[in-house]
Amino acid sequence: MSDPIRFLRRLFDRAVEVADPMQSLAGSLPPRPSGRLVVVGAGKASARMAEAVEAVYGPCEGLVITRYGYARPCAGIEIVEAAHPVPDRAGMEASARMLELLAGLGEDDMVLALISGGASALLVQPAGAITLEEKQAVNEALLASGAAIGQMNVVRKHLSRVKGGQLAAAAHPARMLALMISDVPGDDPAMIGSGPTVGDASTPLEARAILERHGIEMPASVRAVLDGPTGVVPPGDARLARVENVIYAAPSQSLEAAAGIARDAGFTVRVLGDALEGEAREMARDHAALALELQGALGSGDAPVVLLSGGELTVTRKGDGIGGPNAEYALAMAIALEGAPGIHALACDTDGVDGAAEVAGATIGPDTLARALAAGADPADALARNDAHGFFEAVGGQVVTGPTLTNVNDFRAILIAPRG
Repeated sequence: MSDPIRFLRRLFDRAVEVADPMQSLAGSLPPRPSGRLVVVGAGKASARMAEAVEAVYGPCEGLVITRYGYARPCAGIEIVEAAHPVPDRAGMEASARMLELLAGLGEDDMVLALISGGASALLVQPAGAITLEEKQAVNEALLASGAAIGQMNVVRKHLSRVKGGQLAAAAHPARMLALMISDVPGDDPAMIGSGPTVGDASTPLEARAILERHGIEMPASVRAVLDGPTGVVPPGDARLARVENVIYAAPSQSLEAAAGIARDAGFTVRVLGDALEGEAREMARDHAALALELQGALGSGDAPVVLLSGGELTVTRKGDGIGGPNAEYALAMAIALEGAPGIHALACDTDGVDGAAEVAGATIGPDTLARALAAGADPADALARNDAHGFFEAVGGQVVTGPTLTNVNDFRAILIAPRG
């Protein structure tokens, strides 16, 4: 307990490490097929996954799309970098070439699809007459709306030519094995990267209702697509009969790895769940109240308690600041704890990017508000303006990892020591 923040960072680093494809993917690969093998994929971890595949198979034919700055060296698989969380032309053009690569495959061919979080933005082929600019506008509005990830993905699928099972359908009749890293609450394969290899039973009407519920403007091209037949592939479609979807890395594994370190250090561990959803600031207030309650029950000789949780929190953007759900969670928790002694916390995204900022998240402790006062930073104003990253840049506490090359969603840890 001599350095609580350093200990929390150790837990986070371990959570990321066990989800690194170079450490975890090889065991899920079958023997290399004797026929043609084509590797495709998208996501923040996809280039690292491709690197791990070639470490086992050797050079392969294929194309994967990852976030700018997340490329890895591959001998055969082409790595394309594109924008996230708002798609760009590089992603759209690479997605078109990926579909061309899959066209004309036969029954004796095999496709290895590497899917991780971030694929929703990186794998982009707008449906109908929707332009890239219109797709970008809808995506930006969704990100600012506070909509849950499941709702956003329903919309994304029905506005796409490649999501909702359509990537797998493009490879038919070839056999496909999709290896996935889960970054979604509940580990639903249909929600990871908007399910490009997984059938989906949602409807355009549901997608339209989500946009209307969140007050998101729909261009005429979007309305036309949602008023017409969908390209999303239903679960029982024959084109998916030879597709196998496997989640080989998930948030629960990372939380358990971090929990093991805390238990070995003699701490009491409680895992609050790996699929928490909701407004970041509201979840922070609930967790702060729980931390204070647990601390009140600790005796002076009791072991400290570590609370761990994962999932994907959201921010309903109302201000003009720079923030993300993890930093906003940390800021709201610091305000709620009011400098309570003995409680420290970390909230980070395992992909190294919280929101649109190149910052993984933040840490807080009993001195966070005092440091804010000394720096002339107003925590309440920062929270009201959704400027959590700006706040932690001013007062200290930012966690900057650079590209982690994996993505199992949010990681939160609260360390609670007995008072005194």
